Amino acid sequence: MQNQSFPLLQSIDDPADLRRLPRSQLGQLAVELRAFVLGSVAKTGGHLSSNLGTVELTIALHYVFNTPQDRLVWDVGHQTYPHKILTGRRERMGSLRQWGGLSGFPQRVESDYDTFGTAHSSTSISAALGMAMAARIKGDDRHAVAIIGDSALTAGMAFEALNNAGVADGRLLVVLNDNDMSISPPVGALNRYLAQLMSGRFYAAAKSVGINVLKGAPPLLELAKRFEQQAKGMVMPATLFEKFGFNYIGPIDGHDLDALIPTLENIKQLPGPQFLHVVTKKGQGYKLAEADPVAYHGPGKFDPTIGLQSPSTPPKQTFTQVFGQWLCDMALTDPRLVGITPAMREGSGMVEFERRFPDRYFDVGIAEQHAVTFAAGLACEGLKPVVAIYSTFLQRAYDQLIHDVAIQNLPVVFALDRAGLVGADGATHAGAYDIPYLRCIPNVSLACPADENECRQLLSTAFAQEHPVAVRYPRGAGAGVVVKPGLEPLPFGKGEIRRNGAGVAILVFGTLLYPVLQAAQALNATVVNMRWAKPLDTDLLLKVASAHEMLVTVEEGAIMGGAGSAVAEALQASGLLTPLLQLGLPDEFSSHGDPARLLAMLGLDAAGITQSIRTRFPRLAEAASATPTLKSVA
Repeated sequence: MQNQSFPLLQSIDDPADLRRLPRSQLGQLAVELRAFVLGSVAKTGGHLSSNLGTVELTIALHYVFNTPQDRLVWDVGHQTYPHKILTGRRERMGSLRQWGGLSGFPQRVESDYDTFGTAHSSTSISAALGMAMAARIKGDDRHAVAIIGDSALTAGMAFEALNNAGVADGRLLVVLNDNDMSISPPVGALNRYLAQLMSGRFYAAAKSVGINVLKGAPPLLELAKRFEQQAKGMVMPATLFEKFGFNYIGPIDGHDLDALIPTLENIKQLPGPQFLHVVTKKGQGYKLAEADPVAYHGPGKFDPTIGLQSPSTPPKQTFTQVFGQWLCDMALTDPRLVGITPAMREGSGMVEFERRFPDRYFDVGIAEQHAVTFAAGLACEGLKPVVAIYSTFLQRAYDQLIHDVAIQNLPVVFALDRAGLVGADGATHAGAYDIPYLRCIPNVSLACPADENECRQLLSTAFAQEHPVAVRYPRGAGAGVVVKPGLEPLPFGKGEIRRNGAGVAILVFGTLLYPVLQAAQALNATVVNMRWAKPLDTDLLLKVASAHEMLVTVEEGAIMGGAGSAVAEALQASGLLTPLLQLGLPDEFSSHGDPARLLAMLGLDAAGITQSIRTRFPRLAEAASATPTLKSVA
């Protein structure tokens, strides 16, 4: 991918350069920008389908609005690669989602054009409204634009913001990027004309006069309203958004610059909150992504001339796949099981479950709060709900977790995917806080499997309980441990000794068990696979603490309030004063980058763990003491 292949794009270092181009050249710019996005993502991996779908919309927004003076807030943010390229970051796209490189999402520290950091869904309207009202308070002449996808409107937060925005009277534009697989019939030349007409001042004035004239004749007024609604199209009911207080415009073709730009220019002149409905196509311009936008949603590196290929050697089984298989197997044996996902069917490994058990599969949309309370309702009626949810997404339903599930002590299983560091997606998706935020809730238990086989077994243990239980596991593959068939559970709340040593005992919570076992070889340390952050296996803990001169806890989660804190609390309660070193994620947000590199930088690989222990306990870690060892405890 050479710059000379993109003459127009190469001339744009910021949106001011874009706005100097004649309209006649924007179509060619879109062609170059789309090709550049495809070539960049093919080399680095990242989100593709969504970004190919926003090329023309991005060009139009930066062309019409005076960014960054006018604020653009992109919902979720995984469709902002064209935005990054047009705002001075073209030459850095080769570093996308890598350590020290560009983030895959908008970040305020990265650019003045990234006006709000986003990566979770449905926040854009609230943030843009705040910016619009701040501008009004400060007397600033600027617009705030929220670009939100159709799926993001399933979240209650988006509707809360719409409800507030309609009466707030700020200079707010909400752009609904409706990126379904097909463009709806009303999109075309007539609809383009109607959209431009309805966004013009003449239409706005005529509408106001017409309402006043027809007030005295309610039947005629109602007839006029119905005619207007029909003219606007029925892809999405205009009345819904107008009831919120918005002026609804559209739907229009989001790939047609001759429709987008005049419509946005007209909208820019209108007072009050505006709602523009554009229809785009995921993967636009790349036939393979158009045909399978899910597969090309977040691909790794690939050859765009060939497309995605199956690896020559089968990859390791991922924890997500282990969960998906367990879910199907358990559903066969227990008809009470129901599976719930907040719009993450593929990401959570539930495709096969939906196919085999459609009547017990529920995708509630991007609505994590609803997902948790919905599960509580199912549990009240004797069913056994399993909520498959990312660790960071459960944070969005924390009140429902406490109020609707835990207080009522309902048997809901939470399958927490993406626990710990997640790599390229960075801090917004890293599951760093689930141990602290779950273990402080009464009635809730939390399991931390060390490998793929334990994950399956501990899911069975969780399902057998009559109270809420979460099982946390990381993204991707683990140590490669073979998963045994069957649904045999492990003992509830019990750990095991995996290696006998002397002097130092390392208590591990989760998949860092394997680097800890390597470190223990150099230290002649005892290794305890604790398995449960709550309830803590205090009997085993106190036995180990009594037999060793120092303890170390290791977890891929926040140190503050985490499993190590639970150990410290238990030691204090027992009166034992065994020295304790806690290793885990520090009190800072993680960056994006290769997970193995990030763990090494944090001292959570085998070498780092060894060094941390030797630094903290230099005398005792160097030489084995005569302290008696313990027999393995299953």
